[in-house]
Order: sequence, then C-alpha cells, then structure tokens
Amino acid sequence: MMKIINFTSLLIINILCCVELSAQTNYYTTTKTLYQSGYTYQCDVVQESKKVTLYNKANNLTYTEQVYKATGKLPPLFGNPPDVEDDNWTRQKCKQIVNSAFSVTERQRVNGRVFGIFMYISPETGRVIEVRFTFTSTDPFATIPVSVYRKIEMDLKTNIWFTPTADGKKLNYICRFWYQEITAP
Repeated sequence: MMKIINFTSLLIINILCCVELSAQTNYYTTTKTLYQSGYTYQCDVVQESKKVTLYNKANNLTYTEQVYKATGKLPPLFGNPPDVEDDNWTRQKCKQIVNSAFSVTERQRVNGRVFGIFMYISPETGRVIEVRFTFTSTDPFATIPVSVYRKIEMDLKTNIWFTPTADGKKLNYICRFWYQEITAP
C-alpha cells in the first residue's frame, strides 16, 4: 500500500512539474520570424554562443554601423563629443518602462538576470526610432513572449526623447544601450 501512495505522489509531482515547464516555453532557440497581430519581430540566434538578437522586423538600423552622415566614417571609439544634451530623467524612465512591462510571474522568472536594450535615436528629432534586445537562448528572458518586448519598444518610442547636440546631428543615428537587471517585486 505504501508503494502505491509513493508512486501516486511521485506521479502527481511529475505532472505538476510538466505543467510548470510547459508554461515556460523557450520562444527564441532558432533564427525565425515571429508574426504577431499587427507587427512582426525577427529573432536572430547565433548557435555557437546562443546569443539572441530580437527586434522589430521593420527596423532598418539593427545591423547598420553608426557613421558620420557627411563622410561615412565611424566616430571615434573613445573621447567623442556628447551626441545628446545632458538630462536628469531619461535613464530612470527607461529602466522604469522596462521593469513595468514584465508581469509579476515574469519578473520572478527572470529575477536577478540581465538583458540588453538598445535604442536607436533620430539625430534630427531626438525620438527613439528603433529598439532591439539581446539575451541568450538559454536565459529566462527566452521564455518571455514577444508581446512584452513589443510593449517595451512602444513605450520607449512614445515616452523617451533626447535633445541631440550639433555633433549628434552629424551622425546617421544616436545609440543608447544598457544592460538591465530585472528584480522580483
């Protein structure tokens, strides 16, 4: 009788684990196009490193080098003049937008992990024109549906802007990126 109870308990535990695992689908294991309602995202995966680059399929700048418009030359890696005016609100607002896009369950799943957010900014208007994300396909971020990344993209485009400097206006785009740790509520 005890063996039957132990076997039944083990079976129930295994079923519950399978239900939990199925709820955490890894969406980004291979390079593919993700068609959603009203938008399309591209997922590029480098199989050797498992690096995922996730971006709106309409993006034009994801693999475009930043250059000076007049010369086509790359800006210096270090010591280049500021491309946007200093402000005291965008960094915190960007982090807030990213954190608030994740549900409580998603925040618990990715707790303590970091992923990359890249914003491409118009040198003419200072508005965010494109966004891309990076993480690994083995990371918990790979279990987050594309709709969450879309929400982050749209909120950054709507709520974040910069004031380009004269030097920033000389570039084909201005880039801001950061790695953000998501913490459980």
